Amino acid sequence: MIWRLTALMVACFAVSAEAVTFSRRVSDEQPRNPRQKRDSWAVKSSFTTCKTALSTREQKTLGRNTYETGFHGDDGFTFSLTWVGDGTGVILVLSTVSTPLESFYEGGSTRLYRSEDYGKSFHDISHAINSSFIKKDFGICAGPGNSQQVILTAELPITHNPGGVIFTSVDSGVTFKSVQLPFHPAQPISFHDQNQQCLLVVGTDSGLWLSQDFGNSWSKIHDGVYSFTWGPGNTLFFSYSPENTVEADKRGELFLRRTRDLGQTFTTIAQNVFTFGYIGGFLFTSVMEKQGSPRVIYVSSDQGDYFNKALLPTASSEQFYSLLDGDEDMIFIHVDSPGDNSYFGTIYTSDDRGILYSKSLEHHLFGIERKSDFINVTSLRGVYLTNVLVEDGRISTVISFNKGGEWRPLKKPENVECGRGVERCNLHIHGEHSLHSSIAPMLPLSDPSAVGLIIAHGSVGDSISASKPDVYVSSDGGYNWIGTLRGPHHYSILDSGGLIVAVEAHKDRPVNSIKFSTDEGQCWKTYNFTVQPFFIAGLASEPGTKSMNIGVFGYRPEDDDRPMWVAVTIDFEQLLTRECNEDDYEEWLAHSDDGGASETDGCVLGYKETYRRLRKMSVCRNGRNYVVSRRQTPCPCTREDYMCDYGYYRHENSSECVEEANFSDKKLEICLNGELEELYTKGYRKIPSDKCEGGFSPLRHMDASNKHCGNSSEGSSSGHHLPRLDQVWLQIVIGVSVGVVVLAVITAVAITVRRMNYRQRSTTYRFSALQLHEDEPCITSISGPSSNRASFQEDSDDDLIE
Repeated sequence: MIWRLTALMVACFAVSAEAVTFSRRVSDEQPRNPRQKRDSWAVKSSFTTCKTALSTREQKTLGRNTYETGFHGDDGFTFSLTWVGDGTGVILVLSTVSTPLESFYEGGSTRLYRSEDYGKSFHDISHAINSSFIKKDFGICAGPGNSQQVILTAELPITHNPGGVIFTSVDSGVTFKSVQLPFHPAQPISFHDQNQQCLLVVGTDSGLWLSQDFGNSWSKIHDGVYSFTWGPGNTLFFSYSPENTVEADKRGELFLRRTRDLGQTFTTIAQNVFTFGYIGGFLFTSVMEKQGSPRVIYVSSDQGDYFNKALLPTASSEQFYSLLDGDEDMIFIHVDSPGDNSYFGTIYTSDDRGILYSKSLEHHLFGIERKSDFINVTSLRGVYLTNVLVEDGRISTVISFNKGGEWRPLKKPENVECGRGVERCNLHIHGEHSLHSSIAPMLPLSDPSAVGLIIAHGSVGDSISASKPDVYVSSDGGYNWIGTLRGPHHYSILDSGGLIVAVEAHKDRPVNSIKFSTDEGQCWKTYNFTVQPFFIAGLASEPGTKSMNIGVFGYRPEDDDRPMWVAVTIDFEQLLTRECNEDDYEEWLAHSDDGGASETDGCVLGYKETYRRLRKMSVCRNGRNYVVSRRQTPCPCTREDYMCDYGYYRHENSSECVEEANFSDKKLEICLNGELEELYTKGYRKIPSDKCEGGFSPLRHMDASNKHCGNSSEGSSSGHHLPRLDQVWLQIVIGVSVGVVVLAVITAVAITVRRMNYRQRSTTYRFSALQLHEDEPCITSISGPSSNRASFQEDSDDDLIE
């Protein structure tokens, strides 16, 4: 899920749909990206997995509710799955070949399958789309919310056809309508998240094309467009080149425009733009104020009416910015350290206007592939995980429980003992870089409905190890961990955390069993789901964690030695038949050390949260109607409710904010909307969204100086009198990974955007501008042997950084 420095491909996203792509391995695949080995002290798996025998009744029940489908005669190299709607049970599977495009039209094959029972049975519906060739990279998209809309984009040679073809469905893929387009899509089609009839896409002609009747008719609303993103309502932002010149983005010759009426009228809000991004209500752009000067970032919180300069370190042409995460309260941004071979930088966090930034974490790891391990733990408020580069090039995991206010190492798992010679024994988690490097088959997993639950691959020692990882589980949001499964696994959360399933991930041998736990990974039972083992490509479950069906996808060799795709769906609903009652739940105080005995115990971001959640020993079913309930209690303010203000940093092993050496004056002048304001601070700034009351209250205020600054009244090139930035706007380049919005071709200056969504959502950009990451309702296919889902290194002595 991250960024590329070369060509861009825009991914389509919808709110609730989700896409998964599996790929077969190539037998003669060679190791990718060899890295220099470094020593790493890691504890070999010293824990023992708790196993409980499966009863005869359980074996028979699961046997009656296991459904296997063999896709005989399908020579597809990749299988791309998309769920349609919420709770509908409808899955569309696109099978595509990996041969060159020219051969698609002479003997190649693309197949489309449909299931309406959560994958228990599949039917070949290729005839519904005239057996057309569908794009592998972004060929299938499902509409937002509980929509039954589906769009398939056909693969056609641009040189032989004046326009492309799409197939639209409004009944979850039962029927499809063929639509001839007046253009060729250059990216996935983007749905409007509120108006389901409204579609938008950039064509290969660089035109921005709009449909307001679900693809039946299209109109070009602008030429020369490089990239776009949805804003609130019908607001749309896009960058364009008036002359439609090649590589105008790299020369900073783009204009940034806004339309609030779907292309009826336009307002130019910036010029000399390289690229831009929109996240959490903030509109970002990176600018070069003078030719050859370092880049800086400008931010607008009013959709481009006014821009203000973000108080961040500047970045040279060799450096980049990366927007890691953000919402309406605060932004996390990574600023790369100087040097061509720098693998790290510093994380800064913003105020609620996105302008003032404070140093949050130094030596934050960013690999040479521009991949970050920064993860938002969604199962508990305020929790983030990432990796840092420590001495001797070692990599260590740190965690924050208060949105980046403080970071600390992870505790050693309770059931793992450290051996001799390990001075610092902690748990270290594998993230995006390990997934990309084929060390771990999955990223850490959490979900808001499974309160406090985290499942992740990791190792124990003084730094992360690139040898075969094990699976670890936390039930309290990352405070405490246990080793739960030996070796790498594919895993999934079902029934809002009441059920966890996992299958072993092996590249060299087939598998025929699945493990499941009803006590958050404390103990596991094993069920053999097939008599003919097959190579596992991955697990697939309905988006969210409400479902109790899990699909195991993979392939097994047939008699002619050709691999056959296999899907096994297991329905656990008949195993856990008892509905949970009040006695099965308990009250749990999050972030608590002593059960709430003290006034501040459990206080994070200004208040306590007491959840009602399932007891570990309760074996029952939460059900689809389960809703997380919580009770909030305000807390008195302490230093933990504050971040260090601009020009200050948190002293090591202390909550005290210390003034930076080059920040000698406690008065700071800030240009806001053309007016100069003065900031007076004692070094502390309350964390955005913190709700504490009373208690610690350091001096901090801003006063207007009645002085003008910037040049906010000069008209734009369009002739409208609009606020604009001082001179030249900096360079940003957006790059995407497994499900990401992007467009155009990047080379010199890199902006990487990870999974960029065309909607107003909390997403993640990278600024090398700018980057973004999101869930993937539209498919961005992972091809062949480089598939992160299908392949990984079981044993490796390679270091994590190239």
